[in-house]
Amino acid sequence: MSAKKYYVYILASKRNGTLYVGMTNSLRDRMDQHKQGLIPGFTQKYKVNLLVYFEEYNDPRDAIAREKQLKWWLRKWKLELIESTNPEWKYLTNEL
Repeated sequence: MSAKKYYVYILASKRNGTLYVGMTNSLRDRMDQHKQGLIPGFTQKYKVNLLVYFEEYNDPRDAIAREKQLKWWLRKWKLELIESTNPEWKYLTNEL
């Protein structure tokens, strides 16, 4: 049996658009939920559902700490983080 994974992710409404930072233990399922608008709140209201960045963790405490850190980051830093690994802003859902 493989170890459970945890993910911190950044969604965008479009390139350089509205950003959202989240955390989950099933990134594929969570992306399906965002795409279908099943998660009420910010992402549903502003149609923020394009996966542009994610990190994988083995320990949920590490993922939660990183999510909290990223939520407090300046927008500029989040944009730089996305572009450091995804300069074309490709939607990464297909890579899951």
